[in-house]
Amino acid sequence: MVEKQQDHIQQWVSELVDYKKQKILGGRNPMDTKKNRILDLISLDGQVAIVTGAASGIGLATAKLLAEMGVTIGLIDINESDGIDATEQIKESGGNAKFFLCDVTSDSECKKTVETIHKEFGKIDILFNNAGVIRRKNVLDLEEKDWDLIVDVNLKAIYLLSRHVIPIMIKGKGGSIINNGSGWGIKGGSNAVAYCAAKGGVVNMTRAMAIDHGKHGIRVNCVCPGDVDTPLLRGEAKQLGVDEETFMKEAAERPLNRVGDPQDIAYAVLYLASNLSSWVTGTTIIVDGGGLA
Repeated sequence: MVEKQQDHIQQWVSELVDYKKQKILGGRNPMDTKKNRILDLISLDGQVAIVTGAASGIGLATAKLLAEMGVTIGLIDINESDGIDATEQIKESGGNAKFFLCDVTSDSECKKTVETIHKEFGKIDILFNNAGVIRRKNVLDLEEKDWDLIVDVNLKAIYLLSRHVIPIMIKGKGGSIINNGSGWGIKGGSNAVAYCAAKGGVVNMTRAMAIDHGKHGIRVNCVCPGDVDTPLLRGEAKQLGVDEETFMKEAAERPLNRVGDPQDIAYAVLYLASNLSSWVTGTTIIVDGGGLA
């Protein structure tokens, strides 16, 4: 069932790509008018997006999907080799992308990177604040340096990137910012105190940003994933000292009986970036297979 649903969504994506090609070539589109309208609403042709933490996992899946929708992608990551590889994957699939090495916890690097992307592509329409890190420890075991790292990457980075992107969006008369939260930003979890604190901050920061910048035509929303099969999730098993296979099996114990795929979150980000969500701001979309139900 899950594979059929994902195949169906991917079919729509392929149809959109074909539809875009037909419009460019001036050919006749065989699809009916209603379907064309939906595809036009999803299409993001000509827009420019920044995706942080784009070298792997949710960031990479989202960068790829947005590129398929016609978005020029500025990929940001601290992992240069994987970031370059991710960019090449997008280009090989016909997308337009460029990698930018950046430490998202540094204001000076964020400012420089945003300025470079703006100069390179002329505008910024979408910002997906996705970079994240976790340490599976409680208050007693967590060292101060790890607390600072987790809060800086997961929360402070959103502030830093947003403060440099929002003025550009204001000049462009609008934009969409999507912050990556977590199910643990809504409810607590064991041995992840700093991560829960940071992600809780992301959820409420999203609401505050939406209130402040709605008048500028900027929508700010949050996507809260459950356990998604990424290097970050699998790395938690090692941190906890448990068998990875057992850990992943337990992570799948939710109503839909599986862990998430990065593509699942990418689809939610696409919705929040597109005109389908033109009257949606300050909200949190939970994508977790029913884990919080």
